[in-house]
This record gives sequence, structure tokens and C-alpha cells, in this order.
Amino acid sequence: MDIVYEDNHIIIVNKKAGEIVQGDRTGDTPLSENIKAFIKERDNKPGNVFCGVVHRIDRPVSGLVIFAKTSKALTRLNEMLRKGEIHKTYWALVEGHRKQSSDTLRHWLQSDGRLNKTRIARADAPDAKEAVLSYTTVAEGDRYTLLEVDLQTGRKHQIRVQLSGTGTPIKGDLKYGARRSNPGGGISLLAQRIQFVHPVSGKEIDVEAPPLPEMLPLLNN
Repeated sequence: MDIVYEDNHIIIVNKKAGEIVQGDRTGDTPLSENIKAFIKERDNKPGNVFCGVVHRIDRPVSGLVIFAKTSKALTRLNEMLRKGEIHKTYWALVEGHRKQSSDTLRHWLQSDGRLNKTRIARADAPDAKEAVLSYTTVAEGDRYTLLEVDLQTGRKHQIRVQLSGTGTPIKGDLKYGARRSNPGGGISLLAQRIQFVHPVSGKEIDVEAPPLPEMLPLLNN
């Protein structure tokens, strides 16, 4: 269990690619249940352990995920998330190079639940939702570019589809146009930083995850 921050009310974990945050139709054990089992054994707790899911990141994505250890924290964090008071920064290693080193992307996205896939659509398409993100180039190599991405909206697969739809799919993301898969099946997208005010103590929380191994060559250039 890669715990980045923990107190009596919240726990922030650095999720590995391939783990699911919350139970789904696969029936695989989610990270939320693994955290409960870990806390129960570590703290020798009798009875049930509370672990509330605040937000999710896609199964093939790595990085920081917040869980609530109390119902009070869960209620307040959910409200903060709704108001946009939890700031999440992502790093994406993409194929090729962007035409601009920094930009804001605006699209309308349409999700297909049957295929578990999102596509760029027209604004008047059924159930289309506006998606906005900003990116800045962190480093460039011959074949790949490392981007820092800030989300203004939280649509399904948003970063993956917007970057792919504008010519730079995320490394390893076969679903959205990458040339080949990554070893282990994950994609090179990392929930790298989370910043928010603690819902109970009022303390400023600012935590980061280390770069993925495939990002290091660009960062070390």
C-alpha cells in the first residue's frame, strides 16, 4: 500500500496502473476494499473499517486518489469536489509533439457506455458535455512529449480523448490511438498532484506522486 498522506479523516494512496478504485462488473477487488483490509490489520481494528470513495481515476491510469476514513470527511470532500475545490494535476506522456507548448483545449464529448469509450462530438449531439483542459509542456524528446494537464471539467476519459483527438495520444493508450501498448497494460498518464484544504482541520494539503519510470528520460535530459 503506497500511502502518500494519512490522518484520522483521510488517506491518499498512489494507485498503480491496473488497480480499480471502486468495485465494477469485473468483480476484481477494488483499492477501497484493499485499504479497508490493510487498515483493519495494521491497526488491529475490530468490526468494519470505513473507507469512502471520493473520486476515481481510470483503471490503466496511475497516481493519487483520495479516500475518506470518516463519513464526515466523505460528505465534505464530495461537496468540495462538486465545487471544484480539489485541484488535481496530471502528467501525460504523449506520442509526438504539440504544435503549441501550452494551450487550452475545448471540446464537446459524448460517452458510449456499451463500448466504455468517449469521443469528440458536436455541441448539439445527444448527451454531449463540454470538456475543458489546459496543458503545459514539461519536457520534449525525439518521439514523446511530457505534458502537465489541469482539468477544468471532469468528463469520462477526458484527458485521453482530448489529447488523442488533437494528434497526440497518450503512450500505451491503445483505446485512444497509441501505436503500441505499455508493458503491464497501463498507460502513461499520472495523477501527479492533489491540492485542497483539509475538510476537517482546515490544513493545506499538497501532495505529489513520483514520475512514472518512462517519464524519467525526458525529465533527466
